[in-house]
Amino acid sequence: MDLPQRKLQRLKNYDYSQNGAYFVTICTQKQLQLFGKIENKILVLNNAGRMVLDKFAQIPEFYPNISVDKFVVMPNHLHAILMIQRIRTAQGPFPTMQLSDYIHRFKVLTTKLYIEGVRKDSYPPFDKKVWQKSYHDHIIRNEVEYRKIWEYIAINPLKWELDKYYSE
Repeated sequence: MDLPQRKLQRLKNYDYSQNGAYFVTICTQKQLQLFGKIENKILVLNNAGRMVLDKFAQIPEFYPNISVDKFVVMPNHLHAILMIQRIRTAQGPFPTMQLSDYIHRFKVLTTKLYIEGVRKDSYPPFDKKVWQKSYHDHIIRNEVEYRKIWEYIAINPLKWELDKYYSE
């Protein structure tokens, strides 16, 4: 039986550990609204949403060569601009990690914390997977692109009903 080929998500032959700005979108499994809701164009995060927000904001505390420039946690996804800057310490160069390594570690940590805090009667029903298998990334190549993406992230809650991840 021939299975369909999974679409390659990353840019072929690109070193995702090199200095640069990256636009990232991470979606919940089945686009379930696990992190809160939008009420009258105002983002209202629940406990899970606040946990995801806190852990994403803390990424630079654990990985000094990455900064979180702009991000928003939506009811069923997260958008962010991440900046990778290889740095040299007194002990030598900082360990090289790919963008996917940071995302993977973030997903593992937040899934563990979500499971520890979720109740059996949670809604929507939870099947042990908080996040979709992959994520979307875009390499930001110039200042114009950067500004458009920054603005998109900033106004994302205001345009929730037009968002491709929106569901009632």
